[in-house]
Amino acid sequence: MGAMSARPNPEAAARQAENTAPHRAGFACFVGRPNAGKSTLTNALVGQKVAITSNRPQTTRHTVRGIVHRPDAQLILVDTPGLHKPRTLLGERLNDVVRTTWAEVDVIGFCLPADQKLGPGDKYIVKELAGIKKTPKIAIITKSDLVESKQLAEQLLAVSRLGEELGFEWAEIIPVSAVKDDQVGLLADLIAPLLPESPPLYPEGDLTDEPEMVMVAELIREAALEGVRDELPHSIAVVVEEMLPREDRPADKPLLDIHANVYIERPSQKGIIIGPKGKRLKDVGTKSRKHIEALLGTPVFLDLHVKVAKDWQRDPKQLRKLGF
Repeated sequence: MGAMSARPNPEAAARQAENTAPHRAGFACFVGRPNAGKSTLTNALVGQKVAITSNRPQTTRHTVRGIVHRPDAQLILVDTPGLHKPRTLLGERLNDVVRTTWAEVDVIGFCLPADQKLGPGDKYIVKELAGIKKTPKIAIITKSDLVESKQLAEQLLAVSRLGEELGFEWAEIIPVSAVKDDQVGLLADLIAPLLPESPPLYPEGDLTDEPEMVMVAELIREAALEGVRDELPHSIAVVVEEMLPREDRPADKPLLDIHANVYIERPSQKGIIIGPKGKRLKDVGTKSRKHIEALLGTPVFLDLHVKVAKDWQRDPKQLRKLGF
C-alpha cells in the first residue's frame, strides 16, 4: 500500500512545473502577402475583433496590436501591412513600416494560404526574412480547412524547402484554420516558449493598445470598403475628427458623438461611396456604428462626411495629414 502513495501524481507535477516556469511576454508579428489570413488569425488568437479584416488585399494600414493573455505568457501581436513590391509612395512607406516592425519583434510568423501555390510574392517575403538572422521564424499554413490533406502536406513541404533554399530553418511549421478555430491554440502554445522571460507588459483587460480613435477609423473604413469591393480598392482613408461625450445626458444614458471624414481620391468616387439617395453611406454608418458600440461599450452617434483628398496615396503632405 505504502508504495502506491509514492507514485507521482502527473497533475500535481504539472502544477508544480507551472508555478516554477518563468512567465514570458513579448511581441510577435504575422507576415505574408496581402490577404494571406494574417488579420483573421490575429482576431482568432485574441478572441475579439481587433484587427480589421476584409477579403480585399491591403486593408491593414496601421500596426494593430492584439494581446493574448495566458497564465504562462503574454503574447502581443503586431499586425503589419502586407509586404509587396511598392508601386506608390504609400506602398514604399508601408514596406518601411514592415521592416522596422520585423526588426523589433521576438517571433515572426510567415503566413501562407493552404489553397494558393507558393508564388513570387511569398518568395520575396521569405527572402527578406532570411536576412533577419536572430529572430525565430514560424511558418503558418493558413486556411487549412480549404484543402484536402494531400494538398496541405505538399504546401508544408514546399515551405520547408523554401527555408532550406534560403539557408535557414523554420522554428516550427504548422497548419491552422482561424475560421474553424483549428490548431489556433496550438499555435499560441508554440509561440509562447519563444518569447523572452518577462512579466506581463500590458494590464489583464487590454486587448489592444491602439488609440481608440484609430480603431474607430479602421472600423468605419472596413464598413466603407465592404460595399465597394471592386470600384475603390484602396483609395479610402478615414480620419476621426473628434469623439466627445454628449453633454446634458443622464449618467445612465450616455451618448458618444463621433465625427469622421471618409476621404477618397477623386470627385467621381464620391457618388460611389454615398450611393443612390445616400443609401450606401447610411449603411456604412449603421454597420460601423454597431462594431464601434461593441468596441467602446457605449451608445454612439456617428456623423460621417465624404471628402476628396486628391491623389492622396501619392502625395507626401496628404499622407502625413491622413496619418501615414
